[in-house]
Amino acid sequence: MSEATQTSTQSRRNEKVGQVVSTKMQKTIVVEVEMRKAHPKYKRVMKTNKKFYAHDEQNTARVGDMVRIRETRPLSKLKRWNLEEIVRRSALAQVEEAAAAQN
Repeated sequence: MSEATQTSTQSRRNEKVGQVVSTKMQKTIVVEVEMRKAHPKYKRVMKTNKKFYAHDEQNTARVGDMVRIRETRPLSKLKRWNLEEIVRRSALAQVEEAAAAQN
């Protein structure tokens, strides 16, 4: 398998899965990713949360959705991630879509 076909089939860019916490900006979402890591000395598993700004071209993500984001080139001062896919819609977003469909 040549090197060119390997890079096209498998991306080396970092991917994370997290929950959308804000969609108040245009074409930008804030994704909170929960990371579990063992403490270096005490070995207890600790949870840490980190927020990432991601580019959402069609403004499809809603607050509460589980999304996959992929690392990309710097798009702005804080944006270094791109929305890859919506893994799971939130229950709140589904209720809003149903209400909009009825009206």
